[in-house]
Amino acid sequence: MVREVRVFGDPVLRERSSRITAFDKGLLTLAEDMIETMRAEQGVGLAAQQVGITQAICVVEVPTDHDVDEQGNRENPDLTMPAVLVNPSISPLGEESWTLDEGCLSFPGITAAIERTVGINLIYQDLQGESVQVELRGFVARVVQHEVDHLNGILFKDRMTHVKKIALSGRLKRMRRETQERLRIA
Repeated sequence: MVREVRVFGDPVLRERSSRITAFDKGLLTLAEDMIETMRAEQGVGLAAQQVGITQAICVVEVPTDHDVDEQGNRENPDLTMPAVLVNPSISPLGEESWTLDEGCLSFPGITAAIERTVGINLIYQDLQGESVQVELRGFVARVVQHEVDHLNGILFKDRMTHVKKIALSGRLKRMRRETQERLRIA
């Protein structure tokens, strides 16, 4: 089932997720709904807060052509797509970072150059509760960092440069106001 994606201004986007302890049919249904929603919205990642749930789960599906190195080899073959990450935690692999334009389903029509670590160590649980650890690089690592930020109540707007925030301030204020009005009416 495709769920409604929450937009900037919805307070659920600022809530930190709670750890998942029940690996049951409800979790499987949530994961399936999140994958379906991410695909319907043409995204590459989606965190639970974006569908109004404050549990530590996100999904990622990066197209193969966005996960290759200069020689055309898959950069992150150990992460099967779509990936369902339950209770994920990340840590940087070194100091190397890069800046790339990002978008976010919760900020429709807005993109910004965001600096992120090139490589990360990811530890998560799968849908059966088994612990998994992988090292990720490049675009896949960027998407996972973006989604884990959501699980911690951090929005990509928080990572924009000060100049970009000023340039987008009118659009962001309007988006927040429209979302809050919609929530009051509902």
